[in-house]
Amino acid sequence: MNELLSHGYIALFIIVAFGMIIGRIKIFGFSFDISAVIFVALLLGHFGMMVPDDFMKFGLLLFIFTIGMQAGPGFFEAFRKYGRSLILTSLIALISAAAIFIALSKIFQLKPDIAIGIFNGALTSTPGLAAAIESTGSAQAAVGYGIAYSFGVIGVILSINILPSIFKINIKDEEQNYEAGIRKDNPALKGVNLNVENPNINNKSIAETRISEMANVVLSKIMHQGKVRPASSKEKIYNGDILRVIGTQEAIEQAKILIGKEYPDEIPQSKEIVTEWVLVTNKDIVNKKYSEINLNKNYNTTVLKIKRSGIEISPNANSIFRFGDRLRISGGKNGVTAAKKILGNDTKKLSHTDFLPIALGILLGIVLGKINIPIGNFSVNLGMTGGTLAAGILLSRLGKTGPVIWSMSGSANQLLRELGLLLFMASVGTQAGAHFVEAISKNGIELIISSIAIAVVPVIVGAVIGRYIFKMNFLTLLGVITGAMTSTPGLAVVNSKSDCNAASIAYATVYPVALVFVIIASQVLPKLL
Repeated sequence: MNELLSHGYIALFIIVAFGMIIGRIKIFGFSFDISAVIFVALLLGHFGMMVPDDFMKFGLLLFIFTIGMQAGPGFFEAFRKYGRSLILTSLIALISAAAIFIALSKIFQLKPDIAIGIFNGALTSTPGLAAAIESTGSAQAAVGYGIAYSFGVIGVILSINILPSIFKINIKDEEQNYEAGIRKDNPALKGVNLNVENPNINNKSIAETRISEMANVVLSKIMHQGKVRPASSKEKIYNGDILRVIGTQEAIEQAKILIGKEYPDEIPQSKEIVTEWVLVTNKDIVNKKYSEINLNKNYNTTVLKIKRSGIEISPNANSIFRFGDRLRISGGKNGVTAAKKILGNDTKKLSHTDFLPIALGILLGIVLGKINIPIGNFSVNLGMTGGTLAAGILLSRLGKTGPVIWSMSGSANQLLRELGLLLFMASVGTQAGAHFVEAISKNGIELIISSIAIAVVPVIVGAVIGRYIFKMNFLTLLGVITGAMTSTPGLAVVNSKSDCNAASIAYATVYPVALVFVIIASQVLPKLL
């Protein structure tokens, strides 16, 4: 039996199985979910069970890359709109961690090399530890790191689980508020019928009127003398015609000025016009502009709306085809059939997971993480984790490079993300658990207090600042906190509570800033003691 348990892969499955079972147990409505795996790993690690280090690295890379892929499409927009508040909140939390570190180091008279290890362990920052060892020239930083790491992981996980109760937050309400904010920024599209009354567009083709460009609307069909036909760019319109117009409420109001008043009745159905939802799965058109394919001119077919990541977008000539987009198209039967072939419309391709971009993306991230960036007298790099996160964000934003599509389905992303996290937590938990009791018994209560304080206080400070000063959505705030604390297990806890990507986007936004801050602090703080 002992020989069987000595195999790392057996230990892995035991830890994951029992962790998931315990994580589903609810006490007064509270459960640890997936984070229970790390507690089981700590316990079994203490009794000698070990999951190899390679599992930890593989799991971490897989988890971080899929987080980058998930967050990438919304990252730049979130950074542009909310970057200042997200980054300020994370920096204030990290500055509070540094302040507590200095205060407790002096109160407990801790040695600088062990103390800076405590700082990095509480923030679960391996790149920071490397910088600390280089700065102090002492391997003793690793001892402090080993003591504090478990408290850093457990402290953030417990805090994330408890914070919603302290702030009296309903996660589902926050989810709905977040999604409502997205809808506000991307208003729903609606369709109305307008009576052509403007003499300036009478007897002109739709292309000549430039209504779509000027009002940012889509014209889907025309009724002329009782006959309904598709609104292709070559079709002429006349006073008295009825145009079906699709766009946001603001765009429709602009279209009324250019066309005429709203027509109260419905346009009759026509057998000549087919309207369908079609998937973009043809790799050859991904990243191309709509104007390059020109479905309207070439196939007498109009794209009425785009649905991307659950958001409806009004199309225009500069819109770009993205793999997995759902397009609402309308036109003649033959034209729609031809357009479907061009777009792909292959659900099997969408559900298929291509591992080539995953492998290439992670390799690129590892290389990116090794690039040294000079900052004053220091030289820092993003490390394996930061480089992989950056690669995921940038590649998912890019969408396509040659024949490689940098995307994956939501279900595939979720599966790989959770697999990576389970591997990471099982391995890191057993490694920390092996020395947990020994480190505590040897190094005393002062190091434990310091570890807990540095792990927990920044979480509380960040939560108060983000919620009451910046009025942040709580799911976004939890993403900021876990990103500031560079806590992968903490983010997993948040993701287990909600299906929306608010936390992942916030985490990806602040993580690089936190990473650089901790690396610089690890080289500066020991000199202040």
